Amino acid sequence: MPESKRLYRVCFLNQGKVYEVYARSVSQGGMYGFVEIEELVFGEKSKVVVDPGEEKLAAEFADVVRTYIPMHAVIRIDEVKKRGKATITELKGESGNVTQFPVYTPRNTDG
Repeated sequence: MPESKRLYRVCFLNQGKVYEVYARSVSQGGMYGFVEIEELVFGEKSKVVVDPGEEKLAAEFADVVRTYIPMHAVIRIDEVKKRGKATITELKGESGNVTQFPVYTPRNTDG
């Protein structure tokens, strides 16, 4: 598939919620410990039926050119054939027991 046509579904934790967004570009990026997400894709504004959840996400990322998600907050990244609905889901009940992956940061022992 040509690079410009690729589409990724990215699921990540943010303030006790699971965000699911779609983007054309996902990479490790230049900032250590972060996943770089560019070209977020949302539904067309011309649609008659408007999804309030997706509208909220589109508004939150309206002027974002590129976002950096901490690597330990990423749940899953999938390359997909077509875009689904971007969502924000509350963590509750059993799913609220999701533990973030610990990130190793070396200590300076020269001191």
